Amino acid sequence: MTTSLIQWYPGHIAKAEKQLAKNIEKVDLVIEVRDARIPLATSHPHLKKWIENKKHLLVINRRDMIEPQAVEQWDKWFKSKGETVWWCNAKDGNGIGQIKEAAIRLGDELNQRRESRGMRHRPVRALTLGFPNVGKSALINRLVKKKVVASSRRAGVTKSLRWVRVGQKLDLLDAPGVLPPKLENQKAALKLAICDDIGQAAYDVESVAIAFLKLLCDFEKKDIGFNRGSLEHRYGIPLENQERNLHEWLSNTAEVHTSADIRRMAQKLLDDFRKSLLGQIILELPK
Repeated sequence: MTTSLIQWYPGHIAKAEKQLAKNIEKVDLVIEVRDARIPLATSHPHLKKWIENKKHLLVINRRDMIEPQAVEQWDKWFKSKGETVWWCNAKDGNGIGQIKEAAIRLGDELNQRRESRGMRHRPVRALTLGFPNVGKSALINRLVKKKVVASSRRAGVTKSLRWVRVGQKLDLLDAPGVLPPKLENQKAALKLAICDDIGQAAYDVESVAIAFLKLLCDFEKKDIGFNRGSLEHRYGIPLENQERNLHEWLSNTAEVHTSADIRRMAQKLLDDFRKSLLGQIILELPK
């Protein structure tokens, strides 16, 4: 089975991009949030154009979902590109304090320049930007230390822009997840679907689950990011080599071999990965 074309550009995202165009000039800082499992696939191709002449904080969320060695590899890779990465887990708050301090430092630099021009100090205005479901709203709630914006582990919860005050030095603009109108890179789109960083209406669950298994097989051959034992232990079915019919593997894993049960098992496989029940699996490594 081949993975069907993955495209998703609902009306609220199109509307949000129009609102962003009107508000981007009002912000001093862009806090870009990416998914640690797929830090390249969650990089918006238009971001550099949008944030020209703005301060930029690159935040990679869900650090807990990948192994420490992968974090080190990505750190080195981003540094080689001249970028500093701020890692966090917005779910439990790890790394949030450092991100807040970094944003405030950039605000202090801004206010020093304002003071030199005879202007008053004001809170730094920061925009949180990123793909759907990468944890932007959860990050804001952690920064504010209370639930001020809706947050959920599914794409499309935030549908409009909203300003939130974080103390006296930082104002945050929470924005809906943004996607390109057309996903040209379908390999990246597949990873978005696997990680639930795109609306489920964009893809077929069964074909994405099969593509996920194929990706795991590739990773095992390269001896990176995956141990088949986690699958075999959880489901009691051995995952054989790439030549095996993976649709058959899903069928054998399901208790009853009907199309509905296969689809249910495909959804369970993806959900288990998304909850880290299969271990700390990364789907991308530095190029």
